[in-house]
Amino acid sequence: MFVKICGITNESDALFALAMGADALGFVFAPSPRQVAIGAVAEINRRLPGGTLTVGVFRDSLPERVIEVVTQAGLKGVQLHGSELPEDALRIRQHVHFLIKAFGVDSRLLVRALEYPADALLVDSPRPGSGEVFDWEALRQLPSSDRLILAGGLTPENVGEAIRQVRPFGVDVSSGIESSPGHKDPRKLRAFMQAVREAEQSLTENSEAEPAQDQLQTPLYNWQEEE
Repeated sequence: MFVKICGITNESDALFALAMGADALGFVFAPSPRQVAIGAVAEINRRLPGGTLTVGVFRDSLPERVIEVVTQAGLKGVQLHGSELPEDALRIRQHVHFLIKAFGVDSRLLVRALEYPADALLVDSPRPGSGEVFDWEALRQLPSSDRLILAGGLTPENVGEAIRQVRPFGVDVSSGIESSPGHKDPRKLRAFMQAVREAEQSLTENSEAEPAQDQLQTPLYNWQEEE
């Protein structure tokens, strides 16, 4: 199960998230209480283990600006969390190793989701970044994707049920494991990761879920290809 910890603002949270088994770290460059400066992210990035999937989160920025920020901060991936069109995503994807296109569950762009050159599709609440839970049943009406990342109000208490119901490729969390905006609570983060692993294990023990689990274990990105 792919796990992205978003809204990282400091080195200690980044390192702890990785120590707990996170697969990716998200840094927000869009207006937000968790917004970070390019220089601060570049400094954090220099202290992370090699091969860490670091993702810049943007909302309705020009492709040129996204590419500039990613280059300066030394990030490997981009998450587009606004009303960007497939052609915008394509321009950006040509300059990054990994691209996530995020949608609110009620977004008019969801009908075009499979047109985006994205490595994964993230679905959030109607107000992306609000930390609100939405009705997961709504996901049944979305275009089929084996790289669906679920976001929106996930916490240590509900992420296990979310995984069992939705069976996504991955999950994304920010406010649900914080002590205050931009500061992760170590106990909540640890509990979240434990709940994810327990839910993942329960899927492997269910014979009906084995095909879906095989999908989940498909490698997301071969970092050795960078060399």
